[in-house]
Amino acid sequence: MTTQRTSGRRKQAFAAAAAVAALLTTAACGGGNDDGGDKGSATGAAGFNAANNKVAQASLAKKGGELKFAGAQDADSWDTTRGYYGFMWNFARYYSRQLVTNAAEPGKKGTELTPDLATGLAKVTDDGKTYTYTLRDGITWEDGKPITSKDVKYGIERVWAQDVLSGGPVYVKDVLDPKGEYKGPYKDTSADKLGLKAIDTPDDKTIVFHLPQANADFEEILALVSASPVRQDKDTKSKYGLKPFSSGPYKFQSYSPGKDLVLVRNDKWSQASDPIRKAYPDKISVKFFSNANDLDARLLAGDYDLDINQTGLSPQGRTTALQEHKANLDNPVSGYIRYATFPQSVKPFDNEHCRKAVIYGADHVSLQTARGGPVAGGDIGTNMLPPTVPGSEGQSYDPYELNGANKNGNVAKAKEELKACGKPNGFKTTIAVRNNKPVEVATAESLQASLKKIGIDVNIDQYDGSQTSGIIGSPSNVKKKGYGIIIMGWGADFPSVQGFGLPLWDGKYILESGNNNFALIDDKKINGLFDTYVKTQDDAGKLAIAKDINHAVMEGGYYLPFVFEKFVNWRGDRLANVYTSDGYSGMYDFVNLGLKSSK
Repeated sequence: MTTQRTSGRRKQAFAAAAAVAALLTTAACGGGNDDGGDKGSATGAAGFNAANNKVAQASLAKKGGELKFAGAQDADSWDTTRGYYGFMWNFARYYSRQLVTNAAEPGKKGTELTPDLATGLAKVTDDGKTYTYTLRDGITWEDGKPITSKDVKYGIERVWAQDVLSGGPVYVKDVLDPKGEYKGPYKDTSADKLGLKAIDTPDDKTIVFHLPQANADFEEILALVSASPVRQDKDTKSKYGLKPFSSGPYKFQSYSPGKDLVLVRNDKWSQASDPIRKAYPDKISVKFFSNANDLDARLLAGDYDLDINQTGLSPQGRTTALQEHKANLDNPVSGYIRYATFPQSVKPFDNEHCRKAVIYGADHVSLQTARGGPVAGGDIGTNMLPPTVPGSEGQSYDPYELNGANKNGNVAKAKEELKACGKPNGFKTTIAVRNNKPVEVATAESLQASLKKIGIDVNIDQYDGSQTSGIIGSPSNVKKKGYGIIIMGWGADFPSVQGFGLPLWDGKYILESGNNNFALIDDKKINGLFDTYVKTQDDAGKLAIAKDINHAVMEGGYYLPFVFEKFVNWRGDRLANVYTSDGYSGMYDFVNLGLKSSK
């Protein structure tokens, strides 16, 4: 997900939001070692890495109190259809429910699906093309009216209204209506505005999905918040994100975009109808700061409990926290990978040997250092499938020996590749990097310095980071500007090779605007592997194809991975029942956080 998640799969429009999202939202995902660090402190903090892939202080959670989030970035939208930032998907479960959702469990268990509004996981028939669900008893909206199958269908139909509700993921639209025949509920000519033929609602308790073609990850797609129910009479269209109507344990009390958000208990929600949410706090508040250092200082002072963005402490706060508050920190592996990619439309990167010259010429330890080092930056990236995605081989798959013999760069090997691509004396190119990401600028400067040693003269062009989709997301602009190297990052929208790699590597996802297939990969082998993947129902087969796709991407030399990203995340003294979840890219799972005291 780029989503900040972001993000992962896309529609035609969803791709744009994702790219930005991917970086804003990066989260953290399990995998750090306990390292024998602090086991607790006088303040009551649980200890270093105490919540990394495991539950810290579960028994201390009390009902009541105000859970206080703070952040430097508001959501792209709080509308369940439009939100694409990873932290938004995590937080939205306070006020929205789905047919199925990620298990409220630490680490890898958090990627497993569990029933939510539905009584069970889907009944799948017709060779993987029909999914049937029955809704639970007692599920209600914030005004007490029952949530029906038609509410679920309508909420999903809103994804088709991209002219009004753009920004969120569109996987469900691509899978159920690949030809784009349905025009969305706002242009629906049927009296009930429920004209999408791919979804049947034979009664208020039953909902049936008819896929034109099987898709192995369809239930993962239904677990995204974009598949939340929305009640027609409460749909305020483009304004819905200002006050969504709640199907969960909390409802909006107030919201000032970019300033603050307050949720209070939804007294019509029934714990008996909800096996996922514990709903510990009485109130949940979010305060947004314009300065990251101010935010970190307030977290360390105990004024707020945790960072809603889950992108890790900034360098200043991180240094202080590691020295003085280590027992409040977790160092999870995020679901994100940071990388450089090479658009094939910009010469000489149409030649794989020129691409590979950059891969071998880069100093990978220097790039890791620029990202923040092993603790705050992450492990050296050796391939393009993050450790949290099924099928990943982690650092054990290292085809260019980036974490081995070539970790400091291999000048001789790079020059061999330059000779093979007809540029024995090197060449000139431009790196595109966002101006609002200092760590990315530092990464670009590291790459610039190491490539100079092999005769590649690099200019760095810092562009407006808020305009990503129209600058690097436009292949025509990339070619015009001569961006031979683009620095970016990505996280899975859902934990599969489809949820991570489809928008990046499949030729069908090369878009005129909002493009994320920056390398312009349109390889018959890779495209064919994705086509096979979506039809494959058995897990072992899916894992094997995921490996094959990753290998094909790496063999083409389309990417220079930097790091499998890690974060240093803050966990306040008051928090209980706190853990990181691979289901949310290694962020803390928000939905069942509690406080040790109701005061």
